[in-house]
Amino acid sequence: MIRVSLDVWLEEAPEDVAGIARALGDIARAKGMSQVAKDAGLSRESLYRALSSEGNPSFATVLKVAKALGLRLHAQAID
Repeated sequence: MIRVSLDVWLEEAPEDVAGIARALGDIARAKGMSQVAKDAGLSRESLYRALSSEGNPSFATVLKVAKALGLRLHAQAID
C-alpha cells in the first residue's frame, strides 16, 4: 500500500522532486530507516536528510534506496 504512494507521485507529479523524495522516505520509514540505510550502503543520518522535505537526493541515492526497498524503476513512454 505504501509503495502505491510513490507510484502516485511519479504519475501525477513527476516534476515534484521533493514529493517523490518524501514518498521514498515514507516507504523507508515504514520498512525501518536503519535497515534501508544499511541495505543501501548509506548512513541513517544522511538518508534521513536526503529523504526529508528539504532534501535533494542524488539520482544515485534514489537508485540505492529503491533497490534497498525492493523497488525497480522503469521508463515508460508518455502517451
